[in-house]
Amino acid sequence: MPAKDINKFWLITKTKKKAEAVLPFCEKRIKIQKMIHYSDEAIIEGLRLRSDYIIKYIYQELFPTIKYLVVKNSGNDEDAEDVFQDSLIVIFKKIRDNELELTCSFRTYLYSVSRNIWLQKLARSRQFAREFSDIENFVDLPDKVMDQLSDNEEMEKYRLYQEHFLTLGEDCRKVLLLFMKKMPLREIATEMGYKTEKYAKTRKYLCKEELKKRIINDPKCHKFLSDD
Repeated sequence: MPAKDINKFWLITKTKKKAEAVLPFCEKRIKIQKMIHYSDEAIIEGLRLRSDYIIKYIYQELFPTIKYLVVKNSGNDEDAEDVFQDSLIVIFKKIRDNELELTCSFRTYLYSVSRNIWLQKLARSRQFAREFSDIENFVDLPDKVMDQLSDNEEMEKYRLYQEHFLTLGEDCRKVLLLFMKKMPLREIATEMGYKTEKYAKTRKYLCKEELKKRIINDPKCHKFLSDD
């Protein structure tokens, strides 16, 4: 290869390697530069069109605020996800029905909707705690006992409880039943094959909370949780 061509080849190769080395950095800068902030009008229109980009943008930009609201007020990550989704559904419906009139920023509006939804859920949960304060006595009652209940409302509570108790997984049902029988934690852990008593206690708590959640979300439960 002539010296001129060799020099040209070397220059091209060197330039190419340099470009390849710089490329990842350039791509990173391009991605940063492409971070777009949408106006409220663009967000509303994007939601109207069910834009995946807008929904992803809302989640990335606004969900952390909603999560902080929920977690700091007796909730957890799963509660925050539920509240966020419920809030978007409310907003979707208002947009669809042409009922959405923003008098503040979209961020503030979403926060307000989420806050109201979470406060309602907390209120219902507290009412549930009052109305179903004897929840741990609702398990596995014979039908003949239920039929003897003089208070029709109490009977409805028992049936509602049993209905959702039966929808739990076998593991949860068994754990709750063992606790209702006042079996010691150590024996429950052994019976269920758990490694520690602490896990048995945690498992019982999670199962009970799941049961409560299912009952609270049942429309039939609303009559017991009506606003005072």
